Amino acid sequence: MTISRRDSLKTAAALAALGLMPGAAFAQEGEGPLTRTFSIGEDDAPVHIIEYASLTCPHCATFHTSVFPRLREEYVDGGQVRFEFREVYFDRLGLWGGMLARCGGGMRYFGIVDLLLKNQPAWSRAASPTDAVAELRRIGAQAGLTEAQMDECLADAELAEALVAKYQEHMEEHAISGTPAFVINGRMHSNMSYDDFTRLIDAELS
Repeated sequence: MTISRRDSLKTAAALAALGLMPGAAFAQEGEGPLTRTFSIGEDDAPVHIIEYASLTCPHCATFHTSVFPRLREEYVDGGQVRFEFREVYFDRLGLWGGMLARCGGGMRYFGIVDLLLKNQPAWSRAASPTDAVAELRRIGAQAGLTEAQMDECLADAELAEALVAKYQEHMEEHAISGTPAFVINGRMHSNMSYDDFTRLIDAELS
């Protein structure tokens, strides 16, 4: 999915305004640990990959179902790559998905993200926001989240605003023109095949 940096920041500003939340707001004190980005792999891995992705982006879903599992098995689990996931918010549904992914804490984050991307059409193309939230809750329940956990996460306005603020910081750090986008040891790359990924990673390792 292609975006401009200016349009992306406009979207973030709009998300921070009215109509952001799927339910009534629950306040959260300050910026908690759930607003941070999450990564897998060894902290001292020689290759650091940052992925910028929207949970509502079909190309991102394709990457995570066809390319990422092989990268994780071959390079992340082997200690050569640390993989960091940064969310891009095109719309409020993507933001709600990110909030749901954080409901289970850092240990469940990537598992819930995987479920959201594998089941992306069901919730991202739902007929109404109400239907979308119902599908998100179904995915959350599949991941072992309780109704109380989902109620609190999806209605936390302060968390939503903090996530949008973090997203804006990331857009200032890297000029993202489309998703998925990847920063590999500081160098920006667009979406690519598994073979292209391995060539770049192997070059960094050599």
